[in-house]
Amino acid sequence: MKNTRPAYHAIVPAAGSGARFGANVPKQYLPIMGRPLIWHSLTTLCNHPALASVRVVLAPDDPHWDTPEWHTLWFSLGPSLEVLFCGGKTRAESVRNALDAAQSAIAPDDWVLVHDAARPCLSCALLDRLISKVGDGDAGGLLAVPLTDTIKRDNGKAAVLETVPRAGLWQAQTPQMFRYAMLTEALAAFPETTDEASAIEAAGFAPRLVASDISNLKVTYPEDHVLAELILHGLRDNERIKNG
Repeated sequence: MKNTRPAYHAIVPAAGSGARFGANVPKQYLPIMGRPLIWHSLTTLCNHPALASVRVVLAPDDPHWDTPEWHTLWFSLGPSLEVLFCGGKTRAESVRNALDAAQSAIAPDDWVLVHDAARPCLSCALLDRLISKVGDGDAGGLLAVPLTDTIKRDNGKAAVLETVPRAGLWQAQTPQMFRYAMLTEALAAFPETTDEASAIEAAGFAPRLVASDISNLKVTYPEDHVLAELILHGLRDNERIKNG
């Protein structure tokens, strides 16, 4: 009997310039522990047995990926990695282009996990939790963290306008996981959304919030880069202890 269970695929949009970081190269190529940041973002995905493929989406004129010094690193990620030079001006456009490019390789009911290129500390445990908690729910889901700090809204002049109640508020992370057909349709209908979950919400669905933790941070500013390196050292030390 033919196995009809949905497969899992990952997309990592990496066509951005990382302007807020202020570096001379896009932040995804800055070194962490001697390797480009994006390598760390890809490695958990490429090494996870549940994922059939991982597609990284680069700008058409990306000059940084295909350099001789890093060729061996990309090769070490294994055969599941596919590089697409079809990134767009926005995250949503890059993801849509990748979905179109993979149309013949991904079934409508397959799962697509979209992960930030600048989120290098994703652990296998969090990835397992996302896949398990979302299960077969058609609305999909995303990793997220409940807000614990007091939230202030400013008045446009760097002064407090009001305090925003934090009850029920979550900070979205990635991966964000949705059915291929649903995600494709939602992004086509709502191209201005800033993440995949927002497009799914706009289409009338309620994605599941899967509890993550702050170690799965996104590198946005220089101080995040330092913190990410500390977290990665801890993850690697834990792996060495676990494996003896």
